[in-house]
Amino acid sequence: MSVDATMLLWTEKYRPKYLDEVVNQKDVVERVKQFVKTRNIPHMLFAGPPGTGKTTVALALSHELYGENWRQNVLELNASDERGIQIVRERVKDYARTMAIGDVPFKIIILDEADNMTADAQQALRRTMELYTRTCRFILIANYSSKIIEPIQSRCAIFRFQPLSDEDIAARIRFIAEKEGVDLREDGLKAILYVAEGDLRRAINSLQAAAALGVVDEKAVFRVVGRASPVEIREMLHLALSGNFIKAREKLRELMIAYGLSGVDLVRQIHREVFALKIPEEAKVKLADRIGEINFRMVEGADEEVQLSALLAYFALFGEKLRGS
Repeated sequence: MSVDATMLLWTEKYRPKYLDEVVNQKDVVERVKQFVKTRNIPHMLFAGPPGTGKTTVALALSHELYGENWRQNVLELNASDERGIQIVRERVKDYARTMAIGDVPFKIIILDEADNMTADAQQALRRTMELYTRTCRFILIANYSSKIIEPIQSRCAIFRFQPLSDEDIAARIRFIAEKEGVDLREDGLKAILYVAEGDLRRAINSLQAAAALGVVDEKAVFRVVGRASPVEIREMLHLALSGNFIKAREKLRELMIAYGLSGVDLVRQIHREVFALKIPEEAKVKLADRIGEINFRMVEGADEEVQLSALLAYFALFGEKLRGS
């Protein structure tokens, strides 16, 4: 039987198995399935936030192509650990130039966290991708595609991954909790969704850490992830806006001590909660602008407690203006 006839027969029998398990990335998965169906994939760049399924889709694709012997034809490297030019010149190049085992005529190299590769390594990788296209395909995985040089981006089919929806994360967390016999309360699930922000990996880790304390409720979740409860953050902001600066500052110190939060973590939560306050849109703009300035100061090395106290003082003065108007 000819190679073309074999490929046609495989295409007719192909039934996606692993890729069908991927949720909330419909457009990406459909495109990947079409490539796998023809048994011919281009170089690929998977870009998007962490915990959204990029590495999982790459591994599922490998399973679909090679079956049980996929490990013989796939090299997976984490570029954040092995990101220098020597790795590209030696290990990657040596693997890329060898022939594949089995019916598929190429191997796959998965470079996870490719946006952490040095500029020199990316330049070397560009040439390797050109020279060994016949025997190897690259799947580059990055949180920030802008950190991948343009020559590499132009050689890849780019797949954009979206943050997972709360509904999909909640369904998976409930499934895991049921299988593991975890006592998951509704307020605990809401807290997990709050801290996950579309990242399923972070959601699962939060569930596991909170389960070690016993009942997974809101208090347990926020304690293990090192986040303050949004209710407490909003309470602190309301105290400041109402002009009660001293009590707001006491609440700030209590949160920093109780949860062991850094100033930058607190500022991020304050920024998120400002937009939930029932104040005019123009006020939110001005407060967000000041929060950004305070964040910059802390990142540059300013004292966290002084800067957060200054931020609450600004809230108190701004609240006085709001009441006056």
